[in-house]
Amino acid sequence: MKRDSFGSRLGILAAAAGSAIGLGNIWKFPFITGQNGGAAFILVYLFCIALIGLPVMVSEFVLGRKTQSNAAGAFKAIEPEKPWYLSGYIAIGTAFIILSYYAMIAGWIFSYLGRSITGELITIAPEQLGDYFGGVIGSNIEPMFCTFLVIAFTAFMVLSGVKDGIEKYSKILMPVLLVILVGLMIRSVTLDGASKGLEFLFKPDFSKLTTKGVLEALGHAFYSLSLGMGIILTYGSYINKKENILKLAFQVTIADTCIALMAGTVIFPAVFAYGLEPNAGPGLIFITLPAVFREMPFGAVFETLFFLLVGIAALTSTISLLEVVVAFVTEQFNLTRKKATLLLAVVIYLVSIPSVLSFGAWSGITMFGGKTFFDVFDYTASNILLPLGGLFVCIFVGWVWGTENAVKEITSNGLFAFKYKGLYDLIIKIVAPAAITVIFLNANGWLSKLVPEGQMGTVMFTGFGAIVFIGMIVLNRRNRMKKADF
Repeated sequence: MKRDSFGSRLGILAAAAGSAIGLGNIWKFPFITGQNGGAAFILVYLFCIALIGLPVMVSEFVLGRKTQSNAAGAFKAIEPEKPWYLSGYIAIGTAFIILSYYAMIAGWIFSYLGRSITGELITIAPEQLGDYFGGVIGSNIEPMFCTFLVIAFTAFMVLSGVKDGIEKYSKILMPVLLVILVGLMIRSVTLDGASKGLEFLFKPDFSKLTTKGVLEALGHAFYSLSLGMGIILTYGSYINKKENILKLAFQVTIADTCIALMAGTVIFPAVFAYGLEPNAGPGLIFITLPAVFREMPFGAVFETLFFLLVGIAALTSTISLLEVVVAFVTEQFNLTRKKATLLLAVVIYLVSIPSVLSFGAWSGITMFGGKTFFDVFDYTASNILLPLGGLFVCIFVGWVWGTENAVKEITSNGLFAFKYKGLYDLIIKIVAPAAITVIFLNANGWLSKLVPEGQMGTVMFTGFGAIVFIGMIVLNRRNRMKKADF
């Protein structure tokens, strides 16, 4: 069976950027920025993106392109005698679980979009928005129907293949997303009092930055770029050898970061202009922003555009999550794309039902320390599988396949220049695994148990510095030994 591939560089960029640009940018990034003091948090986030996110993304791209295989097959192609393919299963499992509840959240977005179009949402009094949101997500039937629509529409776009499906629709959705975002940005920054929001977003106040904020910036830098869940690896397998992987990864990273900052520029000037608090948390777009739009001239129009924007961002991510699993099933079990996509769409919808009902009829059913079904799925995927998937990619590329081989693929066997081989070697072998380990420990609450309260920042800075220093010595010694053997 001939393997599908992207047809143009623009298509690759649109699809890869679309996979990274999702609810993490439009929803999560603004609310964690609000909770962690604004501009100072953003600077740390940008540093983490450059130091950790970009090199790991490059590694996933080259691993996929080198093997021209799905997330599990890529590891098996390079190391067939050892069970490294289990790392691919972790990534595939992560994508599957995340899609099951991500589709539910996307369904909430489209539910709000429908209520914005009809004009219902704009009529809700600000003090009633919290109960209104609870009623929407706890109503059982509507969330299940909206989740079904999201999965069905996602399956429709994946069904046609990489070039005629994912690439085609990404090239349509991404420009629409950008146009809406720019329009909302212009409206937001021209509101009276918007300057306070821009100051919050772009004028650093490091007194507001905490160790918790640094850890959140590190974790979100990893999550935001869709790393550790097989998306970038799978998309890399559809890229031809003449593409400049490093340039592509840099462009995707820039696009992802710019969209997140633009989303913040839409949200915070409006929030400050109407005297609301920026640290509203996860309810920011469902509770706080509808209150903002209610007070804004032509608020119903801008509210509708905003939820359309967030809905499009969600779909560009659901497409990539489903493709990870479809690519695996088609290649592993020799099924046609049509059969695999339809089968998986049905299974994923069935798996999503417990998460949907966790906010309604099954909200009283808990397990594992009071967690609902949704909490269990989210915790397993985000706190355990996702960092483990990223960690195994770094270890595999750095120590098993070898950064020397990765660099050959990065440069397309010398076709493109790569001046940072030593830095890349250090980051993939030492820095990124250490950082992802910190993310893993923090996400599971173990870091606070290991480090005394009040000493987290000092211990992290000292420990991380020591790991990097020792790593540099070890790698330098290894390189000398290789040269001596040569």
